[in-house]
Amino acid sequence: MAYIKAGNDAAGHPVQIFYEDWGQGAPVVLIHGWPLDHTMWEHQAVALAKAGKRVIAYDRRGFGRSSRPWGGYDYDTLASDLNALLTELDLTGVTLVGFSMGGGEIARYIGNYGQARVSKAVFVSAVTPYMLQTSDNPDGVPQKVFDQMHEGIAKDRFAFLEGFAKDFYGQSLISHPVSQAVLNWNQTVTTLAAPNATDDCVTSFSGTDFRDDLKKVTVPTLVIHGDKDQTVPFPVSGERTAKMVAGAELKVYEGAPHGLFFTEKDKLTADLLAFIGK
Repeated sequence: MAYIKAGNDAAGHPVQIFYEDWGQGAPVVLIHGWPLDHTMWEHQAVALAKAGKRVIAYDRRGFGRSSRPWGGYDYDTLASDLNALLTELDLTGVTLVGFSMGGGEIARYIGNYGQARVSKAVFVSAVTPYMLQTSDNPDGVPQKVFDQMHEGIAKDRFAFLEGFAKDFYGQSLISHPVSQAVLNWNQTVTTLAAPNATDDCVTSFSGTDFRDDLKKVTVPTLVIHGDKDQTVPFPVSGERTAKMVAGAELKVYEGAPHGLFFTEKDKLTADLLAFIGK
């Protein structure tokens, strides 16, 4: 367990990014989704380290044990944090694995910093290429959906996150793909995040256009998405991402919700190992 410094915030205070570094071998960097932290990767991180990979998983600023600055939740800054991590640890030949919001960090990192340190990329339930419905992105998600998220966070962040988790994992009266214990863990992790970071990141992952960034991705790429994802709909995201990245491999998990890192944990782990090991 350690920290790297990712610059300073607007007030001049250092921003510390917390990470864990397990195993030895080819490096794999795991980038978590919103509104979780790096502990969401528990099953994949352990399996990858046991398989002879060096696994680095970090907490996005504002989440987990990283610093909680007032600002800096735009994707250019978040990509800069990732760059600081890769540079400080002097990682090369890296496989970047980004879940949901973390897929945006991969796209913007490559868009801004290139691929010199990157060997492969994996987009899991990712928000790329562009979530928001606009005149030049008519198939996106309407702004009112994200407005409702902001309103829910402002009114009762704890109740909002509890309800959000049910769609996240595909939980319903007749479907229970995760245990109550997992939902309890999810609630603890998400409510401990900085409230301003939780809200600001909604603006970032909904309104950032990654289409130009994806055009710069030329490393071997794997796209994984559930076709029952109610949080980041597959037709808007995974399907389009796979088409925009030349030569990308697409794996659609039939019946899987957004939180497939847990509901489909063994399948995801096997697919990651197969792809990284190629």
